[in-house]
Amino acid sequence: MEEQLKIYEDKMNKSLEMLQSEYASIRAGRANPHVLDKLRVDYYGTPTPIQQVGNISVPEARVIVIQPWEKSLLKSIAKAIQMSDLGINPTNDGNVIRLVFPELTEERRKDLSRDVKKKGEATKVAIRNIRRDANENFKKMEKAGEFSEDDQKLAETRMQKLTDKMIEKVDKAVEAKTKEIMTV
Repeated sequence: MEEQLKIYEDKMNKSLEMLQSEYASIRAGRANPHVLDKLRVDYYGTPTPIQQVGNISVPEARVIVIQPWEKSLLKSIAKAIQMSDLGINPTNDGNVIRLVFPELTEERRKDLSRDVKKKGEATKVAIRNIRRDANENFKKMEKAGEFSEDDQKLAETRMQKLTDKMIEKVDKAVEAKTKEIMTV
């Protein structure tokens, strides 16, 4: 039973990690290098993450500086940023690329916080689906004689406690990201 519970706990943790990585890529008014995580640059014919072709730094609260290891990549990096959904125009001075993040408007903050809540709800649904799958599996195991009826009830109870704990973590993540976005 322990190994079964562990499998489902790992699945729930993966759902929570996905949510947190999505939240890391949502910009909240200040420069965050994680907004570049999904961007790829054409590096000798291979789509390569920007982090692997240069140094990324945040010298000021709303500025990201990308210093590629090869100057020939400046145009490719600028193009990748322009083609992305970041909505920021890169400035290329011949050595580095600067991304200046404008202050978010109140309306944009509200849109982002709604998006954060939607992603949180989707993660909660995924966690509840994992619980449902686990409970169905426990019932099958009880019917097959691998679990006693008491073991099945115990496993379902522990699964519910785990689900409640995970949903609480999702709620805290949503609350923290919403607060970060709404802070001017």
